[in-house]
Amino acid sequence: MEGTIFGFTEAQITEFGLTYGVGGLMLLMVFIVGHLAWQCKVGKFGTFILFLGLTFGLVGFIAKYFIQSSLGI
Repeated sequence: MEGTIFGFTEAQITEFGLTYGVGGLMLLMVFIVGHLAWQCKVGKFGTFILFLGLTFGLVGFIAKYFIQSSLGI
């Protein structure tokens, strides 16, 4: 068990953090944007624009995950 933390290697801990930790933060960001749209009473189109603009970066992270899994990286 030399070089491990609770039986996990550093690479495994990093992978857990990137998949579940960042995924959880992305979900939190979606709730924050939804709450912002609700508080500002922007309507349906305004809510769409907020989600489009503020969560567009999440699409790249999700696409990276699917590309890596399809290529077997």
